[in-house]
Amino acid sequence: MTHPEDHVNQTAGMRAHLRSSALSTGVWGNLLDPRVAHAIARADFDWVCIDQQHGYAAGHDALDLVAAVRAAGTHALVRVAWNRPEAIGRALDVQADGVIVPMVQSAAEARAAVAATRYAPEGRRSWGGTRGSVAPTANDVVATNASTACLVMVETPDAVEQVDEIAAVEGVDGIFLGPFDLSIAYGLPIQELIDDRGTRSPLGRVVAACRRNRITAGAYGGTLDRAAALRAHGFTMLAVTSDDALVAQAGAATAAEARTRLA
Repeated sequence: MTHPEDHVNQTAGMRAHLRSSALSTGVWGNLLDPRVAHAIARADFDWVCIDQQHGYAAGHDALDLVAAVRAAGTHALVRVAWNRPEAIGRALDVQADGVIVPMVQSAAEARAAVAATRYAPEGRRSWGGTRGSVAPTANDVVATNASTACLVMVETPDAVEQVDEIAAVEGVDGIFLGPFDLSIAYGLPIQELIDDRGTRSPLGRVVAACRRNRITAGAYGGTLDRAAALRAHGFTMLAVTSDDALVAQAGAATAAEARTRLA
């Protein structure tokens, strides 16, 4: 877990965190208010992922949300809307510590995500000065490339079939499983997909490919029960809940306690 006093070293530590942590837990950020993001980020999770694909931040600049998370001393990731260089570049321009790229189907698509994440000579990320003091200079390129995480999402049967090739792509820091899209694509209830512990189970194949290539095996749980089941498969990076779920759960628990204690 990062702490506020480590804030200046956050970006340098993100890829190292993924490589070295036996368990990394985070929150999925669906809401648009930076004050909520900051409060959630202070709750001692390892990271907050701002969702620009399905969350309320879709179509919005993530600058304030990323800044709010980082101000709490927590790693800020962005799940971009799609595997496009402009979407990845804009997320990183606002100082996200890394990106989670959805619906990656092949090694070629994984290489494209990595290229958009890293400056030359490792990639094709474009430099922009519109962020002023937060834009890296030429002297920072090596450090920025070394620190910026790229995780790609496996969410379809085709991607599972290609998972060994995807995991072997140079510069991919991890595979992040999207179990809900994967369950839909297989035509299985989500719990049936997660409960499959067979030798050729989709989840087992993803974890095995990550282990062989010494990269992170991540997944979206959404609840502690699902996160625990995914952990049992061997996933080490888990989204255990979401910010809107935390707000709803805390509200319901406080309301119930108020009715009991104040009656």
